[in-house]
Amino acid sequence: MKFLRIYILYRLPISLLLIVLGVLSHLFGDLILAWILYVLAFISLLLYFMIGTMRIVQEAVAEGDVDKAIVYINKIKFPRLLIKPVRSGYYMLQSNLSMANKDLNAAESNIRKSLQTKSSMAGNLEGTNLMQLGFIQLQQGKGKEARETLKQAIRAGIPDKESLASVYLQLCSMEIQRANNKIGKDYYRKAKALKPKGEEIVKQLQIMEKNISRIPG
Repeated sequence: MKFLRIYILYRLPISLLLIVLGVLSHLFGDLILAWILYVLAFISLLLYFMIGTMRIVQEAVAEGDVDKAIVYINKIKFPRLLIKPVRSGYYMLQSNLSMANKDLNAAESNIRKSLQTKSSMAGNLEGTNLMQLGFIQLQQGKGKEARETLKQAIRAGIPDKESLASVYLQLCSMEIQRANNKIGKDYYRKAKALKPKGEEIVKQLQIMEKNISRIPG
């Protein structure tokens, strides 16, 4: 794993080294070795431009090491050359990292770029991206836009039940604030019906259940 991380981090210089070794082999008459080195260099260059360091970025995020993830993701100098599913994930992670650093404008910009990068290979990420955009807009104080974006996210499809429940619960709160109590209660019932297991969402549901019982409609 350590060797793989080193290879991913230094693909470009490794590719250049392979080319130099290939040229030297060519000059010294070992054409078979030269072409092997050329092919390896070509593959490494393709991986450098089309995948970048995304694998180790995701590993750092999974480990909760935001600083390391930022270092790794900044190694990607040409994101537009990444293949579409990787590019979409790149912008989504950039958005997550920007949110962690409280840079909401950058977070919004990157999640919109992820939305624009559609790929059937990556599955349907539109709902997840729209959900993230909606929560970013909430933090920016754009309540009206956030409400519409979260509704779009539901229509687009959110595969994770925990996330979908959190969206329903957020919409429940927003509708009740707008005095649309019947609609708010309907969102609450939808959230509860998903039976989420996460500690935070379960706690929010319990609090909402106590409050919502006092609300007419």
